[in-house]
Amino acid sequence: MDFGEVRIGLAVSDESGTLASPIETLRRRRGKRPPLKALEEVARAHDVEAIVFGLPLELSGEDSDWTREVRDVSRRLGDRLELPVHLVDERMSSVRAEREVRGSGLPKKKREQKERVDAAAAALILQSWLDRRYD
Repeated sequence: MDFGEVRIGLAVSDESGTLASPIETLRRRRGKRPPLKALEEVARAHDVEAIVFGLPLELSGEDSDWTREVRDVSRRLGDRLELPVHLVDERMSSVRAEREVRGSGLPKKKREQKERVDAAAAALILQSWLDRRYD
């Protein structure tokens, strides 16, 4: 999950747990409560076994106010679903996702959709976690 103030990029892995794919991006209203119910519904619809959140650390590696909010939301969602939650350093994931989307060969209008970049960032975050499990 690439949890942002306006959009939440989502991804899931294949059944073998080796390949991450973007699925959708949820919109949220800035300043409103996190959409835990909608996230719970998506997780249940995809029969997830664990939740992986991108952790937005500062470039220095320190927590920010936003990092602390993401930690809190991830804990609350994990509690609601009774699933383990894993946090992955997401520094630079949006930049990498934007590069991948731009190089994907899609028409320009589709390449510039921010929702597509957020879902791609979620897939990169999840793929990073999947790859680390087997290191």
